Amino acid sequence: MANPLVAIVGRPNVGKSTLFNKIAGRKISITENRPGVTRDRLYADAVWRGKKFTIVDTGGIELNSEDTMWKEILRQADTAIDMAQVILLMVDGKEELTASDYDVAEKLRRSKKPVILVVNKVDNFSPDKLFEYYALGLGEPFAVSAEHSQGIGDVLDEAVSYFDGGEEEDPDRLKIAVVGKPNAGKSSLVNRLLGFERSIVTNIAGTTRDAIDTPFECDGKKYMIIDTAGIRKKRSVSDDVEYYSVLRAFDAVRRADVCLLVVDAAEGLTEQDVKIIGYVHEQGKPSVIVMNKWDLIEKDTNTINKFEQKLKADLSFMDYYQSVYISAKTGQRAEKVLLMAQKVFANANRRVSTGTLNDLILDAVRTNEPASVNGKRLRIYYCSQPSVCPPTFVLFVNDEALMHFSYRRYLENVLRRSFDFSGTPIRIVTRNRGENETGMM
Repeated sequence: MANPLVAIVGRPNVGKSTLFNKIAGRKISITENRPGVTRDRLYADAVWRGKKFTIVDTGGIELNSEDTMWKEILRQADTAIDMAQVILLMVDGKEELTASDYDVAEKLRRSKKPVILVVNKVDNFSPDKLFEYYALGLGEPFAVSAEHSQGIGDVLDEAVSYFDGGEEEDPDRLKIAVVGKPNAGKSSLVNRLLGFERSIVTNIAGTTRDAIDTPFECDGKKYMIIDTAGIRKKRSVSDDVEYYSVLRAFDAVRRADVCLLVVDAAEGLTEQDVKIIGYVHEQGKPSVIVMNKWDLIEKDTNTINKFEQKLKADLSFMDYYQSVYISAKTGQRAEKVLLMAQKVFANANRRVSTGTLNDLILDAVRTNEPASVNGKRLRIYYCSQPSVCPPTFVLFVNDEALMHFSYRRYLENVLRRSFDFSGTPIRIVTRNRGENETGMM
C-alpha cells in the first residue's frame, strides 16, 4: 500500500517549513522569515514508531487574496488537503489568532479529514497559553517549538494513530509497477496483460493520474499490477495534480517487487527514460525494459541488435538489464512480459551458500589480486549474503577504504558470471574486521 500522506497547512509564516524539515530529518524546504517562500508542495518519506508516511509541505494559505500567486498556492494546498490522510494545521503561538486562521480551520473542518492543531513557537509551555486555540473547533491543540524540536513527537504520535493498517497484502502475489514517460503505452500494456479495459487509454499524454493497483491471476500465478502516471521531466511538472501523480509513481516503484520500464521504441531511449530507469536501479528493484510500439518500427534482420547496442551504451550503469520488444496494441510478444518479470524476481531472490560464495571470492582474489595502495593491500577475510531483493553481499576486510570501485566491479562481474543475476542489481558492501584477524584470503 502507498504511504499515508500527512500535509502541513496554515497561513503564511507560521513555521510550516521548519516543522517539515525537522520531521524529514534534513533541510529540504527553504525557510525565510517572510510569507510566500514555499510556493509548491515539497514531500519527503519519514518513519515514526515503525510507521512509514510521506510528509508534505505546502505554501501559506490566503483564502481571500485575489493575487495570482496566492491563488496558485491555494490551489496547490487544496490538492494536498484532498490527498492527505491526516492534516496538520499550524498556527503561530506568538500571535493572536487571525481571521485567516479561522477561515483555514473552517475549510479543514469541511474536508472531514483528521486535523491536528499545532501551535508553533511555544518555547515556554503552560496550559493557559493554549486556551484561546480551542476556539478554532479542532479539538486539543498541541504546543510545539519546531525550531527547537520540542513537542514534535506528541504531534507525530497523534498523526500515526490515524493510519489504518491497510489491506493485508498477499505475499504470494507478485507486485509489478509499470512506469515510464507519458504516452509510452503503459496503460495499453496493463490492459493487454489484464485482458480487459481497466485503464483509460488515449493518445493524450498523462491520462493516468494516480497509481492504480489491480490484482489478477494468469496461468495459476497471482499478480498485482500497478499502473502509474507518466513521469515527466521535473521542469515539465507544473500542474498540481500531476505533481502528486509523479509522487505516487515513485512510491509505486518503492513498494513493487518488479518494475516494467516502458519505453516508446518509435521515439527511442531518451534522457528522461534513463533517469527513470536509474531511479529504479537506485531503489534496488529487479526490472524489465519493455520496448513498446515495436509494430511501428521498420525492421530488418539487424534491427533488434541495433536497439540492443543503443541500450547497452545508454544503460552502462546497469548492464544487467533484461529487455523485451513488444506491441501492447497488437499483443505481439506481450505474453513474454510476465515471464520476464517472474525471471528477474527469481534472480533477485537468489541465494548463494556461504561455502560456495567464499570459494568463489577466494578464486577471484587469487586470479586478480587487489592493487596495493600506499603500500597497503586489501585483504578479504570472509564473505556472506545476508539478504536478497536485491542480493546483498558483505565482504569483511582489513580496511574498507582500500576497496577501489573498479575492484568492486570486478567482484560483481565474477558473481554475475557464476550465477544468474540478470535483471536485478546486486549490492557489495564492505565491513572492517580488524588488522589482527587471521585472513582466509
